[in-house]
Amino acid sequence: MKSVFLLACALLLRVTAVCAQDFVYEPKNPAFGGGNTFNYSWLLSAAQAQNTIEDPAATTAQSSFQIDPLKQFEQNLNQQILSQLAQKLVGNKFGASNQGLQEGNYTVGSYQIAVTPNGGGFSIQITDSNTGNQTTITVPAL
Repeated sequence: MKSVFLLACALLLRVTAVCAQDFVYEPKNPAFGGGNTFNYSWLLSAAQAQNTIEDPAATTAQSSFQIDPLKQFEQNLNQQILSQLAQKLVGNKFGASNQGLQEGNYTVGSYQIAVTPNGGGFSIQITDSNTGNQTTITVPAL
């Protein structure tokens, strides 16, 4: 029994060579230089999942696709009126309509339209009151 105890103590006290290696720091984020580029997508998705702050530009872009029904109705109505104006212009030019375009100033939504006679033909000046942009259409006489 004594010999078993001495053998166990000898094995426990036996000195062995210690093997070790140096610890090397390797960054995970590729933005810090030396990081693994395959970690980029995982790090970005983890950061976006934790982000609770909304980007105001992103909410504006999303809301531009969701038009208020009344605003959409107003835009549709303006388009129809401008389309009828264009039909009258073509009718005057090519004789397809007897009605003709009346001289005067008109307001259609945010557009100011001025129709004036011009040497047998007429000029139409369309001004967008929101932006100040102007377009002039001159229709010569036949």
